[in-house]
Amino acid sequence: MGIMLQRVRTMLGGAMCLALLAVAAGPPAEAEQARNNLSRAKVFLAAGDYRHAIEMCQKEVEAAPSVESYVYLTYAYHALNGYLDHLARTDQWVKVEQLYVNLAFHDLDALTNPPDILARMAKEIIHESADRQADVSAAMAARLNEASTARLWKQQTAWRVAKPDSWWAGPPLEWGW
Repeated sequence: MGIMLQRVRTMLGGAMCLALLAVAAGPPAEAEQARNNLSRAKVFLAAGDYRHAIEMCQKEVEAAPSVESYVYLTYAYHALNGYLDHLARTDQWVKVEQLYVNLAFHDLDALTNPPDILARMAKEIIHESADRQADVSAAMAARLNEASTARLWKQQTAWRVAKPDSWWAGPPLEWGW
């Protein structure tokens, strides 16, 4: 009976160590995943893939809701609008249509059922929807912490001024995505 009791204690001790390791490993893995979402969003912004950039920022909000994550999501919507405005100003309506296709279609049905839309209409629809979504996420960030939200928006405003023709292709450097 003594040997059996010793084995049970050993097994329980090992199980406790494994459980403690698993608990200790939990939060850093989540934090790493959140950083991974933002790193991926940064690449998607650079590629002009705003659908995936917004999805990654939404995942960041879900994984780690905070002032920063809501501001990052708002920034992704603003970047989409900035890019749309740039395309309209430079009369690149084919790219507006390509952006619409990127935002509207998630699967291969788009190959056999292409959209028949006018690019200028698509711009207005996307612009209005992104503005609405940006207003919602900005309000959520401000509700969490107005001072932090203001600080982050000062950084993005400076970023826009420093890169007037390309700010939408990535986040401000201070954000560390």
